[in-house]
Amino acid sequence: MTPTRKKRLLIVLAIVGGMGVAAALILTAFEKNLMYFYSPSEVAAGAAPHERKFRVGGLVVNGSVKRVPDSLTIEFAITDTAHEMTVAYTGILPDLFREGQGIVAHGQTRPDGIFEASEVLAKHDENYMPPEVASALADAKAGAMQANPQ
Repeated sequence: MTPTRKKRLLIVLAIVGGMGVAAALILTAFEKNLMYFYSPSEVAAGAAPHERKFRVGGLVVNGSVKRVPDSLTIEFAITDTAHEMTVAYTGILPDLFREGQGIVAHGQTRPDGIFEASEVLAKHDENYMPPEVASALADAKAGAMQANPQ
């Protein structure tokens, strides 16, 4: 092999190696920033991570909205009709937030089991439900029907 070919080969190998390292770094950063969706049933089953943020969605349970006096903190329960979970949020809720409506919350589970939301998203019209929430509700309903066939 001539010295020119060796030099070209080393340059090509360096470029390929550099691209491999760059791709690995990009994929690692992408994985750390992914936020998976879980239903209240999946959270209750322990499928949701405790050490990182995720999304949870469901219907706001009627009569569950409680505001903490003298603060912007609000606690409410969400359900997928099979399980309920408590969500705590500090901030101003979307105008469309109300009991009985579908929501998606971004955040993390606290050690006491309450989901601490950093963002709450509500549906934008009366016919829309986030696809993840609709799917989770359908799955929970199908599971309930299999458990109690009547």
